[in-house]
Amino acid sequence: MSAAACLIILGSGTAGAYLIHQSAESSLDGQPLLAAAKTSAQDDKGAVKAAAPKTRKAIIEDSQKRVVTIESGDGLGSGFLYNKQGDLLTNAHVVSGSREVTVRTLNHKEYKGQVIGIGTETDVAVVRVPELKELEPLPLAEGYKAEAGDEILALGSPLGLENTVTTGIISGLNRSFDIDPYTYSNLYQISAPITHGNSGGPLVNAETGEVLGINSAAATEESGIGFSIPISSIIAQAREWSAQPMSKLPDVSAGGEDDDGGDGYADERDIVAYFYESLNTGDYVSAYSLLGSEWQGKISYEDFRSGYLKTGYITLGTLSLKKLEDGAQVTVDITAEERKDSGTVYQSYSMNYSVGYENGELKILHGKGEKIK
Repeated sequence: MSAAACLIILGSGTAGAYLIHQSAESSLDGQPLLAAAKTSAQDDKGAVKAAAPKTRKAIIEDSQKRVVTIESGDGLGSGFLYNKQGDLLTNAHVVSGSREVTVRTLNHKEYKGQVIGIGTETDVAVVRVPELKELEPLPLAEGYKAEAGDEILALGSPLGLENTVTTGIISGLNRSFDIDPYTYSNLYQISAPITHGNSGGPLVNAETGEVLGINSAAATEESGIGFSIPISSIIAQAREWSAQPMSKLPDVSAGGEDDDGGDGYADERDIVAYFYESLNTGDYVSAYSLLGSEWQGKISYEDFRSGYLKTGYITLGTLSLKKLEDGAQVTVDITAEERKDSGTVYQSYSMNYSVGYENGELKILHGKGEKIK
């Protein structure tokens, strides 16, 4: 198996993951969200004194105020404020297929954001939230020269656990690989644990609080190895989108302009994503209706529904598409919240679906899966 085959980008599935909404921190009371921390102070004579170095805790608290959770039609990820226009940097795969997304801040206020720029080969996008305009962004380390051993923080919403921070070091440099349709070059390899939902979150220098990169991929769920796109390699493109937003977004998943097959699906991956979205919202009727007649002939609706009653949220990995002569094959790794008598467990599966048209409608014709140990 090639190294690239073991890599995953970290967007959550259609329904994201289970969300734990904590109460807003009392330290934010009366303070503007994302407000800048003071970096200098005046003495009794009015002279400016040099600011003391920030503690690790202060850097984390300041950074979290500028990091958001992003929910789109395809899942859940993270992002961070990078300018005073209310623009957020995130990964393209977090917002792919969506023009409008939901953005949730540290104090759990929700805003509508517009995707104003998205890469088709580079996994980066910009989301604009007018309500966040003029708020202080995270500082960017554009001229940063990384070295192995540099201490870092990874912020985001792994598995929907918002406001999560993990620590580690830069453990490797100049890593490059492809995860269709994106090309990743000169990445930072990091030891800070990241997983689904971390996508688009900032990689922060643990000593200065400056953004070093965008957390984007992991080797495997269990490896503890992640990858971050250096901020210096994508900031110029992001600023171009902020200055001149795209009037029409490209269809990143298909590699072309926006187009659907006439049934509301951009391609066969969308019906599989909608299948899991229906399951996660308890809409078993819609999920069952997406199955082909042969599959429905093997299981009644009642049995289908009862099979999912002890399943909580299902988190999706990256949906992969392979076109066939008579349809398509869609593969995806999922993590299911399973409620057992002994307690709740989280089990990962590798799923493979055959998708094609039946009586003029796109259907999930067959499916099989196996546990990922």
